[in-house]
Amino acid sequence: MHDRTSSSPTGTARRLLLRALIGAAALPAPLAAWAGFNFFTSEYTASRDELQAQVAKRFPVQQRYAELFTVALRDPQLALDARSNRAAITAVLSIASPLLRQQSVEGVVTVSSALKYDAANRALRLDRPQADRIELQGLGGRDAERLQQIGAIVAEELLRDQPLRTFRPEELTVGRKTYEIGAITVQQDGITVELK
Repeated sequence: MHDRTSSSPTGTARRLLLRALIGAAALPAPLAAWAGFNFFTSEYTASRDELQAQVAKRFPVQQRYAELFTVALRDPQLALDARSNRAAITAVLSIASPLLRQQSVEGVVTVSSALKYDAANRALRLDRPQADRIELQGLGGRDAERLQQIGAIVAEELLRDQPLRTFRPEELTVGRKTYEIGAITVQQDGITVELK
């Protein structure tokens, strides 16, 4: 007996969906990135661990300031704040200069940021980062204040537009549909973006 539903548009869609689900169960490990996509809710969620791994690949970073100071950041730790819808990176900070008695000073800086989507590069980036906290070891008084200001300025510049997640073209394409990224929502354990 011929099954009419199997040749109907709805039946075809069901068969394709079933094949996709069965196929997804047997996908090799390199395609694990699809795990964060939920096409039923039109969302993608990047876990904090996934984002942390991406951020860590881009460190250490450094930059000169006024030709007298070299500011470097290393060992970044990503934190997510659902209440403010912001991400934060805490990193070990070092400032080196021939003007310093110790040649270099170390400390910790925390920079928080809103997020934006860069459509041209398919990248989720930090947007207008702001140094919230900076602590330097073994310094006090006006010297510490000046170096904190320098460290904060350079840390913000180093992290401006830093990508947290870059999407490959094939990740945003299913069949003939190519998705764009919409609203960005920070959660405690990941970042969810709208697919539209």
